[in-house]
Amino acid sequence: MGCFIDCLLSPLILWPAIIGVSIYLLKEYMQGGKFTKNTDETGKVFIVTGANTGIGKETALEIARRGGTVYMACRDLNRCERARKEIVKETNNQNVFSRELDLSSQDSIRAFVAGFKKEQNKLDVLINNAGVMRCPKTLTKEGIELQLGVNHIGHFLLTNLLLDLLKKSAPSRIVVVSSLAHARGSINVADLNSEKTYDEGLAYSQSKLANVLFTRELATRLEGSGVTVNSLHPGVVDTELGRNWAFFQTNLVQYFIKPMIWPLLKTPKSGAQTSLYAALDPELKDVTGLYFSDCKPKTVAPAALDKAIGKFLWTESEKWTGLDKPDSQK
Repeated sequence: MGCFIDCLLSPLILWPAIIGVSIYLLKEYMQGGKFTKNTDETGKVFIVTGANTGIGKETALEIARRGGTVYMACRDLNRCERARKEIVKETNNQNVFSRELDLSSQDSIRAFVAGFKKEQNKLDVLINNAGVMRCPKTLTKEGIELQLGVNHIGHFLLTNLLLDLLKKSAPSRIVVVSSLAHARGSINVADLNSEKTYDEGLAYSQSKLANVLFTRELATRLEGSGVTVNSLHPGVVDTELGRNWAFFQTNLVQYFIKPMIWPLLKTPKSGAQTSLYAALDPELKDVTGLYFSDCKPKTVAPAALDKAIGKFLWTESEKWTGLDKPDSQK
């Protein structure tokens, strides 16, 4: 027995054990807030964009586990279908559907909405989760800078085209996945589409700020409708979001930096918790226009409080999506 204790206290065993436990405890702490309330979502209809991987997949999985009807709206239909089958197998919920939605194409967005409305006459929760990050200069089909085009403009159009169903289904909710990066952003009024200059980091932050401004402006416009809209920061999550960031794909990052920061990253399941909180918590039934992180309300950056900029962004977004035109011209 004494020999066994001596072995346990040996520096060769003791220090690796201490380090291992410390890393585990740090990793657990960094997972942040969790949505632990039990809810029954049977009979409710959800749309989750970007649901084939990462936070979106975990969000769809948990909603399906709670009995909800889930439409997984994804750009890559093959990957979406594989994820759908995994979710159905794990939850035994057959009401999970994969549908094509490319947020960089307004034709694709309109086609998705038209198809959805043929299948469903209600929508209880729309979760605008999909996004791209730090892309090389790329344009959407309509010529919009990709990060602004996908993260904001695509979801702006999708949301507005679904508002009639959301209002019909009230009380209903819209959840917009933004980022703490919104605090580093500014809306470049003189060059909103990054035509004069382009910085991938600034463009990403601008798109995330646009998410919060859109949420706040939409909440004002929907006042009294029974439809709530809130935005959130999911945390720093270990997902595929950085796949377009060239630096993130270097050997330095993959084999040295990422293993070092791994304890600081949330898992996709943990990253989905605030989305689930905003979408499902009964106490948020009448809460709108807020910004959440770790399942708690948080203060937004000063730039997100600028109502004039929010209205400017809304007007420009309407122009870029054709929503400013009469129905006969759309």
